[in-house]
Amino acid sequence: MRRRARGRSRPDPRWRDDRGRRLDRCGDAPVTRTPGSSASSLAAVVSRTAVITGAGTGIGAATARTLANSCSTLVLVGRRLSKLEEVAAELATSHSDVNTRVMSVDATDVAAVEAFAAWASDALPSIDVLVNNAGSTQPAFSGGLQNVADVWESTIRGNLMSAVLVTEALLPQMTSPGGRVVITGSFAAQFGTGSIAYSAAKSALQTYVVSLTRTQGPRGITCNVVAPGYTGDTELVIGRISEERHARLIGGIAVGRAATSQEIANVIDFVASDGASFVTGQTITANGGVMFPG
Repeated sequence: MRRRARGRSRPDPRWRDDRGRRLDRCGDAPVTRTPGSSASSLAAVVSRTAVITGAGTGIGAATARTLANSCSTLVLVGRRLSKLEEVAAELATSHSDVNTRVMSVDATDVAAVEAFAAWASDALPSIDVLVNNAGSTQPAFSGGLQNVADVWESTIRGNLMSAVLVTEALLPQMTSPGGRVVITGSFAAQFGTGSIAYSAAKSALQTYVVSLTRTQGPRGITCNVVAPGYTGDTELVIGRISEERHARLIGGIAVGRAATSQEIANVIDFVASDGASFVTGQTITANGGVMFPG
């Protein structure tokens, strides 16, 4: 009679991911097998759909390039169609097997978001990953109480309401269980860098996600904020930050440099993955070890 070798055990059938798929070992990625195939030789076939707002430049474009490695369909959303088409053309070369769609949508406009949601309901089977990356720069203060009101309203609309409107419109179409909602925040929410209005808008996103987690948790949908630190290759920074302010910001970062959009996209990619199935209601910071804000 043969004895099983000590130290080896059969896979526990209770080990399953948030979509109910069995894991080979606790923490492993789900393995799909077909007759005659093995886990080592089987090429993974991924069928996921991701919607990314603000996908034309910076962190959004980097996220699109990264998620193209794990998604079969990408929907790139933004205001500037030409920028979205540039990213789509790049992906057509680098990831020709990915179905990429571009949609020009003003995420702050209720009617535009409703129209987009209606299109998505007809065109997409479901949405596995929603990345709310759309944001806006702040108008300059020129003095006077009316200007204060205008700046605050514009900043809140561009950086808070854009994410809220798109999320609420698409939640009914999110894969359940297993959906991922990721919102791009900012270290300004923690340190108050930049304008007061911008910091307040990004802080409100964190509270929104905590509340969203309570309603979407039972559906098996995770909701998180990824809060980048100073990211030097985005339109919010290029040509807008003086050399003096740049030096102050770098001086307050432990690693001594700004982030790249790709580094932030890597964090978003993890939060959107099956490996982050137990991470929800969180703000994940990627700021290079900010010691004191600039």
